[in-house]
Amino acid sequence: MTEPTVADAVNRIYESLQTDNADIDLHIATLKAALAQAGLKEAVFDPARLVQNNRSGRKLMQAYFRQRGVAVKFTT
Repeated sequence: MTEPTVADAVNRIYESLQTDNADIDLHIATLKAALAQAGLKEAVFDPARLVQNNRSGRKLMQAYFRQRGVAVKFTT
């Protein structure tokens, strides 16, 4: 079985956010491993695909991911 790419892990997180954060911690851990494998330091998300696309929602997401060791940026 191959390791998921960063794009795969990000897509799984989008899906998890759409389903009321189902298995979000598992998907964050997968993303963290994929970022390490790719040699990247942060994940980039499209705010248009978020359930709560407002400043408060984005900051909450950044804080939650940061607590789990993943830096998050948003495209503009």
